[in-house]
Amino acid sequence: MKIAVLGTGAMGSVYAGLLADAGHEVWAIDAWAEHVAAMREKGLRVEGASGDRVARLHATTEAAEAGRCDLVIVATKAMDVEAAAQSAAPLVGPDTVVLTIQNGLGSAEKTRAVLGDSAHVAIGVVGGFGASMRGPGHVHHNGWELVRLGEYEGPVTPALDAVAEVWRGAGFKTATYDDVHRMVWEKLICNVCFSGACGLTGLTIGGVMADADAWRVASACAAEAFAVAKAKGIAVEIDEPVAYVRDFGAKIPDAKPSLLLDLEAGRRCEIDAINGAIPVEAAKLGLKAPVNEMVTALVRARMAGFAR
Repeated sequence: MKIAVLGTGAMGSVYAGLLADAGHEVWAIDAWAEHVAAMREKGLRVEGASGDRVARLHATTEAAEAGRCDLVIVATKAMDVEAAAQSAAPLVGPDTVVLTIQNGLGSAEKTRAVLGDSAHVAIGVVGGFGASMRGPGHVHHNGWELVRLGEYEGPVTPALDAVAEVWRGAGFKTATYDDVHRMVWEKLICNVCFSGACGLTGLTIGGVMADADAWRVASACAAEAFAVAKAKGIAVEIDEPVAYVRDFGAKIPDAKPSLLLDLEAGRRCEIDAINGAIPVEAAKLGLKAPVNEMVTALVRARMAGFAR
């Protein structure tokens, strides 16, 4: 299969490297020129839970160079999805599957708005990799957990089943779901709990859980997100949201959410697609989400001087 990965930061590099190592023609597309140059010259090194390998692939800063692809994986940060979708237009043919994999809400909708309703857009929900860049052309990941795939609308199609087999063939544990939006919200409730609170305090996930004040804010964010999901009719398999996010956090107490890592590096973060999405969705239902609204505003204030 010919595959383009738009956005080869930590997670995108894991996808690109393992899919290329499995024998697919992979195009890694990224604006980071040094990273692209390193991948061209030496290949892409992927180490960690999946082993240690150097994958040979194509790398470019210009998406159009790749040409038409069978699968386009949009792996940018949520705030860069619209630009990525615009650059993806030359890659997309009538049989291309465009798979969006981001934190938070809205990426698939933005992609469809750019590429048109006829585009075959699917949604991926991925977590538990703990990926980080070690330098240009070098990525590390601590975990290798489940990749969940589903159609933007309707049940799983044969085209998406074929995409799932490609991921499985590269070693990823992969499952398809007729209701992927449930998976999106179950992950979002955890992200909403820890992303904003960790971003504001600088604490790890375990640190937020151990601090009474931080946990009061974080757990309230999760409870608001859960209430919105239920009001929307999302069939999340969660009985009690605070217990759910505490169980999630207890498994990775030393982790820092990617949102905190971005803030520490002086980069723009995905707050609008995570905590910021909850007040927006709440308002559509006549509800309010004041804790998420305040957390979002404070994180935005922290980003005020960031140039990138």
